Amino acid sequence: MGIIYTVPQNHVILVKRFGKHSRVQKDGLRFRLPFIESIKYVRNWNNVASKKGCFIELSEQQTDTPPRQCQTLDNVTIDANASVYWKILDPVKAVYDIDILPKSIADVALNALRANIGAIKLDQVLSERQNLNEKISAQLMEVASKWGVIFTRVEIQEINYSNETAEAMMQEMAAERKKRALIAEAEGRAQAQLTQAKSEAESNYIKAKSQVDVLNLMANAESNYLSRLKEEISAENASHVIMFQKYIDGMKTITSNPSNKVFLPTTFKGAFEIAAQNGN
Repeated sequence: MGIIYTVPQNHVILVKRFGKHSRVQKDGLRFRLPFIESIKYVRNWNNVASKKGCFIELSEQQTDTPPRQCQTLDNVTIDANASVYWKILDPVKAVYDIDILPKSIADVALNALRANIGAIKLDQVLSERQNLNEKISAQLMEVASKWGVIFTRVEIQEINYSNETAEAMMQEMAAERKKRALIAEAEGRAQAQLTQAKSEAESNYIKAKSQVDVLNLMANAESNYLSRLKEEISAENASHVIMFQKYIDGMKTITSNPSNKVFLPTTFKGAFEIAAQNGN
C-alpha cells in the first residue's frame, strides 16, 4: 500500500501509528505518514467483508454456516445449517475486539442454532422455522454490540434427518390421520343421535300440545253445552242430563268388549226419566 491511495465507497481503512490504532479512514482519496503510520490488514478474514486484506466493507454480508449436527428435545438427531446476514457498524471493534470476525460469527450462529433446536421437538423445528429464526437472531444481538456489528436476520437453510426418522414421522402422520378420522366419525354419530333426540322431543312436544289443545276444546265445548242447558232447563236438571250422558259414554266403552260384564247403575232409570221429561 502506497502513501497515497483511494478507499472504495462503503469501505474503510484502519490506520496504525507506531503499532497502535490511530484513526479510521473512510471512502475517498487518503494518505498516511510514511514510516510512522501503517495500514491494519485482516488477511485472516479470507476476503469476507474485506478487499485486498485492508479495505473493510461496511455493507451487509451473508455468512453460510456449515451443517451442524443437533439433538432435538425428543432425542432426534438432525443436521442443520443457517445463513446469517450482518454488517459492520464499528470497524475498530470488529477488528481489534474479536479474533477473525467472520469465523466467530459462523460459530456463534451455529451454537445458537444448536441450543434452540435442542429446546424443542422435531415437529416444532419443522413447523416453527420462522419463530426459530427470530429466537436465534435475538440471541446473536447480545454479542453484536461487543463486536461492533449488527445481525439483520438469520434464516435456517436446510434440516436433514435419517431415513429411519423419516419413516417414523410417516407412521406418526398416518396414526394422527387415523385418529382424526375416528374422532370425526364419533362426532358425526353423536351429532346424528343428538339430532334424532331433538326431533323426537319436538315430535312428542307437538303431540302433547295437540292433545292439550284437544282437551281444551272439549272442555270449552262441554262448558258451553252446560251453559246452554242451564239456560233451557234448571241447573239441577242440567247436571242430571250431563251425568246421564256420561253414563251413556261409559256404557259404550264397557260394552265394546263382549267378555265384560255390565252392571247398570241404580240411578240410570231416574236419569232416563228426567231426560225424557225435559224432552217433552
